[in-house]
Amino acid sequence: MKVPMMKWLLLGGVTLTLAACAASGARTPQPDRARFVGSLFSGQEQYENFARIGAIFPTAPVTAPAKAFQFPEGARATLPPTFNYEGQPVDTAAFLSETDTAALLVLKDGKVRYEHYALSGGRNVRWLSMSVAKSFISALVGIAVEEGHIKSIEDPITRYLPELAGSAYQDVRIKDVLQMSSGASWNENYGDPQSDVSRLGMVMARGGSFNSIPAGLKRDHAPGTFNRYNSAETQVLGMLLKKATGRSIASYMTEKLWQPLGAETNAAWVIDDTGMEMAFAGLTATARDYAKLGELYRLRGNWHGRQIIPAKWVEASVSPDAPHLMPGARPNADSPMGYGYQWWVPAGSDGEFSAIGVYNQFIYVNPSKNIVIVKLSANSDYAQTNEEKSFRELETIELFRAIGTGMREP
Repeated sequence: MKVPMMKWLLLGGVTLTLAACAASGARTPQPDRARFVGSLFSGQEQYENFARIGAIFPTAPVTAPAKAFQFPEGARATLPPTFNYEGQPVDTAAFLSETDTAALLVLKDGKVRYEHYALSGGRNVRWLSMSVAKSFISALVGIAVEEGHIKSIEDPITRYLPELAGSAYQDVRIKDVLQMSSGASWNENYGDPQSDVSRLGMVMARGGSFNSIPAGLKRDHAPGTFNRYNSAETQVLGMLLKKATGRSIASYMTEKLWQPLGAETNAAWVIDDTGMEMAFAGLTATARDYAKLGELYRLRGNWHGRQIIPAKWVEASVSPDAPHLMPGARPNADSPMGYGYQWWVPAGSDGEFSAIGVYNQFIYVNPSKNIVIVKLSANSDYAQTNEEKSFRELETIELFRAIGTGMREP
């Protein structure tokens, strides 16, 4: 299955970054950054790198409060020994090992029911989010709308970002950008060093500005008609947040999310040479703190009596509302999973939704079963072929479903 192929664009194609720099005459990459970026999607093990991103890239801190919220401990449960995927049994322990799982955390009814770390993972280890970061950006946009910094997501994004006038984003609704439906052209050819995704990789490896990419994109589809997964969309939302609030993403997130949620540890955002956050994939945090966003959304934005995110925003974020966004195979989308405001929506009747990043990062929420699951991984086989067996994202969703229905008491 080719479903996750589109997600290579998160950081995909960067294995060609060094060659691309040489071909373009660009400045020499910084060695440690270049080594890391050049190793992505090559089959090399990444679990050590994903746990030390702050030592590779410059970052901006997201400060935890003096008093952390601790999830209460529930009765410890065991995982189902097997689960079914495409009609075949899959051994759970083997699957977790094969996908280089560094952290697996299961909450039910807000209590920790299962927690396990491996490889370089650990309760206090900050792990690279990849595109799980996108769902945090969505939450911050919702808060900014509620606070009046953004008048309406029906507004054209160029009302706030005039520097994007003349680009694919000219007069495109903020809502269409949230739903990855701006209509912008996006080249995901990973063999092409001049592709859009390779240019994002070059910024990671050699420096520069992530915000320089969106202004050069042209329109490929009418806005609001085609769901094309495009990491530049989230970078544009990051630009919007910074312009509308007058603050950095890290600062705004500290005040509006991290401290109200009672994060256990400081998080950090990877930043570029201008100090701008890598909004599409650059958050680092612990499994328990990632889980707090999932639990917040399970509770419709209300955290122990405080409405941090409007309930109507949470609901809209995980409710595809147009034909090109609905779960299921369709000609006007890149994936059979549905899409909301930077959240994935699997087909099914349980109301599930998930933040998903490459290398198998997940914050999965099943409100009907009161389940939140975080999986942090470094799947070295990720994207080695154009088959689902190289991505294992739909397979992971089936594991989570099995955990939700078959989690046993010890």
